[in-house]
Amino acid sequence: MKEEFTYFDMKRSPMRSNFALLTLAAALSIPSVIRHSTIIRKEGTENLKPPYLLLCNHNAFQDFKVAIKCTYPHRTNFVVAIDGFIGREELLRRLGCICKRKFTRDLLLIKHLRHVIKNGDIAVLYAEARYSLCGTTAVLPSSLGKLCKLLNVPVVTLMCHGHHINSPFWNLKGKHVAPIEAEFSLLYSQEELANATADEINERIVQAFQYDDFQWQLDRKIRVAYKNRAEGLHKVLYQCPHCRTEYRMESFGTKLRCGSCQKTWTMTEYGELAADTGETEFSHIPDWYNWERENVRKEIEAGTYSSGDLPAKVMSLPWAKRFIPFGEGILRHDMSGFHVVNADGNPRSFSMEIAAATQYSVHIEYEYLGKYGDCVDLNTIDDTWYISPHDCLFSVTKMALATEELYFDAIRKKGKTIKQGLA
Repeated sequence: MKEEFTYFDMKRSPMRSNFALLTLAAALSIPSVIRHSTIIRKEGTENLKPPYLLLCNHNAFQDFKVAIKCTYPHRTNFVVAIDGFIGREELLRRLGCICKRKFTRDLLLIKHLRHVIKNGDIAVLYAEARYSLCGTTAVLPSSLGKLCKLLNVPVVTLMCHGHHINSPFWNLKGKHVAPIEAEFSLLYSQEELANATADEINERIVQAFQYDDFQWQLDRKIRVAYKNRAEGLHKVLYQCPHCRTEYRMESFGTKLRCGSCQKTWTMTEYGELAADTGETEFSHIPDWYNWERENVRKEIEAGTYSSGDLPAKVMSLPWAKRFIPFGEGILRHDMSGFHVVNADGNPRSFSMEIAAATQYSVHIEYEYLGKYGDCVDLNTIDDTWYISPHDCLFSVTKMALATEELYFDAIRKKGKTIKQGLA
């Protein structure tokens, strides 16, 4: 296999962002920020100069545009997932982007971030490491506090509200939501950072990262009249709260329906759910999602969680040129973690195992690139595999929830305390 490709050079030091390209990126970003009437509130950042660490929440691509609006004309280095580099590696490197394989323990990233700070620039990190699935905070790594101490520069947060409502991960079409709101806030000055422990820093980061886009929409009475606003919602809400059947939910137009018991819900223009008949089990979408998490946790506590053996197409992304198809494989996610092997009849031999206790979360995709379906991507330091189950009942959302709950379960079994919002 090695003769077919060269691995992405993760060791190459990040470049300072090319100012001409940075200016072009700002020019392309600002019209969208204006179109959404984005309100940016600065709190302690009015006269802040680099270097500093910028931690952002993550709901949509629009987050990057707001970040550029907040930081330009200062040079930035964004941490970007490997698939973001496909077909444009040199362009992104010249923009200062740093490649990362998601949810891996990557000491090289720390080295690169220190290089950015040494250059006197802004290190930009999307701490949740993936788009939020339902507009609420994803799990944050407990290493953030230590990273802040190590970099020893001011820590700033950029929290955007409304991007999930405008283009949620499960329905990417823009809804022209306005106004979008954002807080660009100084979390720690360099002096305050020196006097804080890593645990104290983590607690403040978790507090700063509390958000709920659907509650934000409801509180501000922001109307979304888009006629297909519920399409894709079944990707997140995969279990029916009425009959408890999994993997049979459907969505179309403004409706969510269980294909098993046929119960339906309507998504209102203000982001709430209302049952068309009978009880509305969950009017608030994140409450439904959290109920699913609780059900997954119960399976794990009982020791019964398993996806079963799922037929899947497997692709590798060791570099940034293109995917390398591995062909048919078998994916299994169970109490011990992820297991991927080649299917019977596939002449290509491959396998990957990721132990549950070593991975606090996982990245998933819905209808990836419009042709690969729902998939889970599994990462080692050297490679990324995109695994797309097919011709079977499954939910990558459940796999994501189970990955987190399996990790927490492993931590608890070691006698350690799980801190809210951290992994």
